[in-house]
Amino acid sequence: MSISKDLRNVPKEDVPKLLKCIEFLADNPRSEGCIKLSGQENYRVQQGSYRIAYEIRDEVLVVNVNKVAHRSDAYKNN
Repeated sequence: MSISKDLRNVPKEDVPKLLKCIEFLADNPRSEGCIKLSGQENYRVQQGSYRIAYEIRDEVLVVNVNKVAHRSDAYKNN
């Protein structure tokens, strides 16, 4: 699943804020407000009513965003 597909379901006025937050993760993936998801090697941050789920791979300096979803849908296994 691609993040671009997730962003199609987000109101247009919220997309720039989410993209800015995602860009910030590239420089500071463990910033204040970042929460490690229990039982996983994934993290999440909140941007308004949305959650951005991602994984950090330090060995290759990669932050892989897995999902962007409204908080009511963020933890469903789609």
